[in-house]
Amino acid sequence: QVQVVESGGGFVQAGGSLRLSCTHSTVAFDDEVMRWFRQGPARQREGVASISTAGSAIQYADSVTSRFTISHDKAKNTVYLQMNSLQPEDTGMYYCATDRRKMAPILSPADFRVWGQGTQVTVSS
Repeated sequence: QVQVVESGGGFVQAGGSLRLSCTHSTVAFDDEVMRWFRQGPARQREGVASISTAGSAIQYADSVTSRFTISHDKAKNTVYLQMNSLQPEDTGMYYCATDRRKMAPILSPADFRVWGQGTQVTVSS
C-alpha cells in the first residue's frame, strides 16, 4: 500500500524559511503527480504546488509563486517544498498527496487518493 509521510514543519517568524519533505513509501511511478496542499484555521484546503514524477511539470498557486520551490529527488523518493519569505497567512497544516494521473491546470483534493498525515507550519508576525 502506497503511503507518503511529511516532515519539516515548525514555528518560524515572518520572513523566515522552512523546507518540507514528503517521502514516498515505494518508488514512485513515472506517471504520478505529487501535490502539496495546506489548510489554515477556518479555511478550506488549498493547493500550493505540484510536481510530476515523470518530468519537470510544475505548478504553483499564485500566492506562493516566487517564494516556494517544489522539487523531486527520485533517488530518495522524496518531494521537497522549500518555503522562503514566509508570512503569517502561510500558517496551516501542510499535506502531501499523490496519485497516478496527469498534471492538470486545476487539481483539487478529490483528485488524490493517497495522503500523508500532515505537518504543521506556524508563522508568527
